[in-house]
Amino acid sequence: MPNRTSMEEAVTTEGITSVAPASTQSLFPILLVNFIGTLGFSVVLPFLVVIVLKLGGNEIVYGILGATYSFFQFIGAPILGGWSDKFGRKKILILSSAGTLAGWIIFLFALVLPVPKVSYSLLGGLFIVNIPLIIIFLARALDGITGGNISVANAYLADISAHKERKRNFGKMSASANLGLIFGPVLAGVLGATIWGNLLPVAAAAFISLVSIVVIAIKLKNVVPGQNVATQDVKLLLQKVSIFKLPDVSYFLVLYFLIFLAFNFFYVAFPVFVAQQLHWSVLQIGIFFSVLSGLLVLVQGPVLTILSNKFSSSVLVIAGCLLLAVGFALFMSSRDVIIYAGAFFFALGNGLMWPSFQAILSNIVTDKYQGIVQGYASSAGSLASILGLLSGAFLYKSMGVNIFLIATVLMVLIAISSYHMIAVEQKNNE
Repeated sequence: MPNRTSMEEAVTTEGITSVAPASTQSLFPILLVNFIGTLGFSVVLPFLVVIVLKLGGNEIVYGILGATYSFFQFIGAPILGGWSDKFGRKKILILSSAGTLAGWIIFLFALVLPVPKVSYSLLGGLFIVNIPLIIIFLARALDGITGGNISVANAYLADISAHKERKRNFGKMSASANLGLIFGPVLAGVLGATIWGNLLPVAAAAFISLVSIVVIAIKLKNVVPGQNVATQDVKLLLQKVSIFKLPDVSYFLVLYFLIFLAFNFFYVAFPVFVAQQLHWSVLQIGIFFSVLSGLLVLVQGPVLTILSNKFSSSVLVIAGCLLLAVGFALFMSSRDVIIYAGAFFFALGNGLMWPSFQAILSNIVTDKYQGIVQGYASSAGSLASILGLLSGAFLYKSMGVNIFLIATVLMVLIAISSYHMIAVEQKNNE
């Protein structure tokens, strides 16, 4: 596929702002939106498992709660991605952020209810449910069905980035998200230590979502991908068969699925492991994720910038996967120093792999396909999250920290499968 020039195609119909030249379009607004969105979620992340356990749930309930969000995101992300191709990125980002705001308000309502005295056990006691937990499930479902903001934001970034700048810009995008993950857990620890307990962090997440809507409305331009995006195009693109006919898309969607599967084994098992087995406090969990995110920002900033000038994106993907495999293996330890060593390898591997993977994915299709392809990629990740969180919860219950061995093996297999990416990248650079 021939390289695109830095000047994006302009669109001036029906009040939709044209895409500015990639070299002059500012990245700051979309990076700010990404930072704010991640900050809102990460304020709740450290103690979500604590809330579930406090309300009488267990690791199975925690896993299903995470899968609920992913299931509804699986449904909504490709639709929102297609709409963003038709109506522009800005409008869909506002819709998505509004859904997140509503979700946090419902979540907050669940927490003000009295602690339940009666819970219902299902599946032989494996699954425990009560009214507050049911309301929290509804909140996560609403946030999930409107949770296409990541895929739409990625499509927006691809729209305003020249071909050769995408790896660096996706690195900045990941770094902005990880900045949110640095401050969010710390903010959660501070707010959670007040007399309002868990209420204040969730209220803060709702307020942050409101700020996100305001920033999107004021700062972002409503860019669309190109002149040829029409209603009929979007209807055709919404059909999976059309997407899978595009060169290399199926290959990348499979890898996207496997990457998210490995990560979700970690995300469901690690918080439960450190909370139940190592007896980490909310503050300790928050500090860990803040340190992890700080390392990610360092890697995705100066480290990635230096290495991207020396190595191709495909090589960085392969190396990153192998480093992640080492990190997952180290998480099996009960010693804090080894767990933090695992965080170092996790940050180094993920920081090199993920922006490079996203850059190659964005370059295999033209502008008018960005939204829908990113939407289906998000759905592949959501499907992996559903399976990973559900199966991971049961696997952790039966095999404990040995679940990290499965994640380790998956990352090695992904590294091997990524060798084909070298040829794909070379073809797209011709």
